[in-house]
Amino acid sequence: MSHPPVFDLDPDVFHADPYPILKKMRAQTPIAFVPALNAVLVTRRDDIFTLEKRIDIFSSDQPDGLMTKLMGQNMMRKDGAEHLAERKAIFPTVSPKSVQNVWRTAFEHATNAVLDRIIPNSQTDLVTDFAMPVSAEALKAMTGLVNMSWQEMDRVSQGMIDGCANYSADPQVEARCNDCTTSIDRHIDERMASGFLEDDLSLLAVQLRAGLSLEQSRANIKLAISGGQNEPRDAIAGLVWALLKHPNHLADLTSGALSHLQVFEEYCRWISPIGMSPRRVARAYSYKGLEFRPEQRVFFMFGSGNRDESVFAKPDVFDPYQDSSKAIAFGAGPHFCAGAWASKCLIAEVAMPMLLSRFSKIRITGPVEFSGWAFRGPASVPVAWKD
Repeated sequence: MSHPPVFDLDPDVFHADPYPILKKMRAQTPIAFVPALNAVLVTRRDDIFTLEKRIDIFSSDQPDGLMTKLMGQNMMRKDGAEHLAERKAIFPTVSPKSVQNVWRTAFEHATNAVLDRIIPNSQTDLVTDFAMPVSAEALKAMTGLVNMSWQEMDRVSQGMIDGCANYSADPQVEARCNDCTTSIDRHIDERMASGFLEDDLSLLAVQLRAGLSLEQSRANIKLAISGGQNEPRDAIAGLVWALLKHPNHLADLTSGALSHLQVFEEYCRWISPIGMSPRRVARAYSYKGLEFRPEQRVFFMFGSGNRDESVFAKPDVFDPYQDSSKAIAFGAGPHFCAGAWASKCLIAEVAMPMLLSRFSKIRITGPVEFSGWAFRGPASVPVAWKD
């Protein structure tokens, strides 16, 4: 047995475009220790799919992890019975039935309101003017923090995401993250003071009704905000960009040859808004001749697995016609994303169809740059819809 080989990379280059580096890793060192990230990266899809389910080895319980330290120990940082109990407690909020019967209407109202604001203009930025408020308003409804502005919802989400990916230990990033979690706690306190209706299915209400402690509830609200805002925001704006850059697919979508769900799932495979998931090695373990040491940090690189040449016919191409059923954009095993149904509904059933139906002649008017490897999306997508 041997330790995983060392693979050196430039963090700035990796942040700008991780895919060429990950491709090289898959080919040469598919499981490797990266000193710049102080973690072992698992880059091939089938290895990730297999190992992520071994929660006895690759534990989500990470008391020294950035997310736990900054946001509290939420259910994503628990395994086994504890994780399942909290997942069961929040199910009334995120179940497919609730998404369709309760939240879809809220998503539609929010999206219509945003479109009504921007339609008088001839141009806009899809990130800041559409995807950002649509995602935030949806998240306000689902979390129960309707007392928070959509601008603050986006700010605190991004602040926590930046904090959780702060592997370079930048003190300013940590300070901003702490300010964001303080804001969330304040909004939770305000919301609790006003009380809840008996049939309230918001995340805060169902957790308290299920008997979860306030500490647990706060941590899970922060988890929902950290992933439930920036990831749909990035996916909405990024997917519109992808379709406008591939007019043949947009034409097929318009004609009905492609469904919105098909293009959404292919985009999430191709770009992977959630690029990785961290784990802690709970005990010594050997895999394919490599030795994992206790307390070692491991990153399951979803963004790499979703471009695995041995699994996907056109790994680096946005092609909604190819088979993407083996994609792991929402994870695998017991930690499969609890918000997956809500995300698919918001993006593929509401935001995208409504946007494209209202703006049939939309076009990109400026450069679009993506960044990030743990979380990836565009900073700006400038568009216009009038000649």
